[in-house]
Amino acid sequence: MPADMNDYFKKKKPSNNMNSNKSNNGGGGNNFENPLSNMPKGLPSWLIVIAAIVFGLFLLKPFTIINSGEVGIKVTTGKFEPEPLNPGLHFFIPVFQKVIPVNTRIRLITYSNERTNELGDRYKGFEGGLRRNGAIPVLDKRGLTVNIDLAVQYSLKAASAPATIATWGSSWEEKIINSKVREVVRDVVGQYTAEQLPEMRNTIATAIQTKVTEKVDALPNQPVVLSSVELRNIVLPPKIKGKIEEVQAAKQDVTIAEQEKEKAKQHAHKAAEIARGQAEKNRIEAQGEADKIRIEAEEQAKANMLISNSLTENLLRLEQIKTQGKFNEALKVNRDAKIFLTPGGAVPNIWVDTKGKTQQTTTVQQ
Repeated sequence: MPADMNDYFKKKKPSNNMNSNKSNNGGGGNNFENPLSNMPKGLPSWLIVIAAIVFGLFLLKPFTIINSGEVGIKVTTGKFEPEPLNPGLHFFIPVFQKVIPVNTRIRLITYSNERTNELGDRYKGFEGGLRRNGAIPVLDKRGLTVNIDLAVQYSLKAASAPATIATWGSSWEEKIINSKVREVVRDVVGQYTAEQLPEMRNTIATAIQTKVTEKVDALPNQPVVLSSVELRNIVLPPKIKGKIEEVQAAKQDVTIAEQEKEKAKQHAHKAAEIARGQAEKNRIEAQGEADKIRIEAEEQAKANMLISNSLTENLLRLEQIKTQGKFNEALKVNRDAKIFLTPGGAVPNIWVDTKGKTQQTTTVQQ
């Protein structure tokens, strides 16, 4: 290329007369104008090259920027490069290459028939993507339809992202997550009747979480990292729900009755303990009274024994004489009275007042 592009184009430029003749003759003419005629003379060629390169870069844009939470997949003539591009600036050859950004943040799929603007406080500000699907209809063990509400959190594994997109395509979520979740939910829930589902909720939730994780992890290169599979709700048919509520009400009544029975049993046990305590108290008191009587009797017997041992024949005869004296005194008052004397003092002497027809008995302790 000549050093001075303006001189080059001036040599190739036709004269003004020829142009004016052609214009007068009505010819279309090849009116050629130098695109660089307005540029200053003596412009360095390297500056022109730089300007052309900048213009080409602006037009073709052979670079891209990968943001945080993403990886880039470089495709060269239709072939996916095995190594992902980390966040930052990356160049590629236009036409022959392109870079596909792929999101690797945690994503969320909900399965629910409830359409709300918010998914709840725990999902506010959730990054990485949100997808809503309808609740999963499942046939229970008897063929009744129940709807299962789930929330699944997952993310694309960055290291194997190129292989994942190359194998599964852009619809990898549908093929990996959605299909596996629906398959597992139908297998697990189908083992129970609709009435059993509320009681077995925790067992079902654990089984779904475990089996979905196993199926996803069993895929080649483990393309997805599964964070959680949350069982949010089990929607039963209205008739089944009504029956379950009736059963629950009956169970509650039985529970109340059992509580009242246990309460009465506790009261009875308390009363029995009180009665046993009172009986023991009475027994102790009776034992004490019996012991008292026994002791008094023993003491009285001892006293009687002492008295008996102290009595002599002469003493008894003296007492009999004293008694006879009392009788004599009584005859002075009532001479019609009859006195029966018992010899030996074994039987008390008997005094009979015949005048008053009244029988009196005087006992002398022999």
